[in-house]
Amino acid sequence: MQGTVEGFEFGVVTPAASYLVACLGSALGLRCVVRSLHNRQSWKPGWLALGAATIGCGIWTMHFVAMVGFRIQGIPIDYDPRLTSLSLVVAIVTVGLGVFAVGYRGATPATLTAAGILTGLAVVATHYTGMAAIELNGSLDYDSVMVSASVLLAVGAATAALWTAASHRGFAAALGAALLMGVALTGAHYTGMAALGVHLRGATDASYMSGDSSPASILLPMLIGPVVFLILAGVVVMFDPQLVLGDGDWSRSSSRRRRGTVVVPGRPAQPPRTGSFFDPRDQRADPHDQPAGRHTRAAQGTSPRGR
Repeated sequence: MQGTVEGFEFGVVTPAASYLVACLGSALGLRCVVRSLHNRQSWKPGWLALGAATIGCGIWTMHFVAMVGFRIQGIPIDYDPRLTSLSLVVAIVTVGLGVFAVGYRGATPATLTAAGILTGLAVVATHYTGMAAIELNGSLDYDSVMVSASVLLAVGAATAALWTAASHRGFAAALGAALLMGVALTGAHYTGMAALGVHLRGATDASYMSGDSSPASILLPMLIGPVVFLILAGVVVMFDPQLVLGDGDWSRSSSRRRRGTVVVPGRPAQPPRTGSFFDPRDQRADPHDQPAGRHTRAAQGTSPRGR
């Protein structure tokens, strides 16, 4: 018996929420990757790991937020927690391969293309691993044409987003890349859902309604951890001006402060410190630095007592 699939139980709420989550995870992750490329003083493994984990969590969270609105009419569905967790690991590891390749081999055309392919495949692998976690009295099958379309959409849009983020600095480029990555994630998800067919093995219960075992009651608790992680990653990004503004914009905004900097004889002028969580300790602000006025008096050979 062919089952009736409902993918928009709550209307546009779940598609809109999944797109916003996808954009958030992509924006944070891409900025971390760009930070590692353009700032040699930062701790590259830390930023790349944060970027991979953030993009991977964004992919996984997007998928299961969208699945909150998924129903098969007349039958209950459940999720295997092991496969559900595995889909998160697959997302982070696959994205990490591409992210670390870009971070250590540079933003060359070949590397960006390979990273885009890996990121797109992470979207697809997360989607179909998450679908394999569904437990129901029936089986799932897919239309091969629509599956191929979802793969091409994910790979193409993810590659374009990585190129945009790595080739252009500044907030506008970061925002455009995040929106494009959001299209890759949600577009691939709903294209893959359009390829879905359900064959039921038993009789359906027309009176079945969502209750304690509804997808929302099962999925929402699992979403708490990744959502909290995305929020914490957002806090890290907010405390780093180079991530928020981009290197070019931050340099322009800080140049005005450098014009009034007092140069101490015998010491080179130092640019403003960002104080990032992933910067080495010797690259952060020096707590032993003296105020500019004290250095000026020392340079002039005067002291407060001599006045």
